[in-house]
Formats: sequence, structure tokens, C-alpha cells
Amino acid sequence: MTELSPFLTIGEVAARSGVATSALRFYEEQGLISSERTSGNQRRYRRAVLRRVAVIRAAQAIGVSLREIRSALDALPDGRTPNKADWASLSRGWRDQLEERIEVLEKLKENLTGCIGCGCLSLRLCSLFNRNDEIVSRVDGSLLMGRPEARHPSSK
Repeated sequence: MTELSPFLTIGEVAARSGVATSALRFYEEQGLISSERTSGNQRRYRRAVLRRVAVIRAAQAIGVSLREIRSALDALPDGRTPNKADWASLSRGWRDQLEERIEVLEKLKENLTGCIGCGCLSLRLCSLFNRNDEIVSRVDGSLLMGRPEARHPSSK
């Protein structure tokens, strides 16, 4: 029986993880994963990189930024590969972010039909495009049907 090498080529990591080699290089540039180089300057990854890539992909799937992923992975002792307990801890922290995104998307879903149907096309008044009145200080936007005295239907 042949003993498994502790290292994988970039092609092997790509095939086993489902991540393109270009993405693996990018992850490495961003400090999310690391490789060692052969005398011929070819990348060799430790097998544990597969778990790191799985964590990266799972976190990205729920909308966690690469910066946040890197920060979480950097916080692990000795840069180790996340284990089950680490993943449980990381995912608890990201769960709040996911809940916030779901809440925003639910509000968007609720307001989408009414907003498009109201016809105001006002960046200044629109609760969809100007949530919490953030744009009013930067953009004039169109006024309701060209009438500054008109009020947005949702504000009546």
C-alpha cells in the first residue's frame, strides 16, 4: 500500500475542493491559505488546506467578507486549520450577520412591489433606495412627479 504524501499540488486541491486554481492563488495572496514551494517553485499545500478552503467557501456562501474570514482564521492558535469546535465558534459569530442580512432582504421583499408601483422614482424619498434617509445629504434625486409639494405615498 502506498503512503499518502502530506502535500497536494494546486491541481489536486482544486479538484478535491471544487475551487479553481486561480481562486486558490487569490486566497493565498489574501493570506487565507498558504503553500510551500518546491525547488522548481511549484506550490505544495498541506492536506489540511482542504478544510480551510471548505471553511472559506462556507463563510463566503453566507456573505462573510474575505477580510472577516482572514481575521477569524488568523485568530486561531498557530494558524491551525479550523476543527469542529472552531467552526462552531466561527459560525455562531457569523450567524448574527446572516440574521441581519435576512432581515434586510425580508424588508426589501416586502417593499419591492410597493416601491416600484408607487412611481415616485425619488431617491430622496424612496424607502427602498434611501433606507434611513442616507442619500438626502448627497443627492437631490427626482421629486415625486416633478411636484416638490407632493408627498410620497408611503408617508401619508
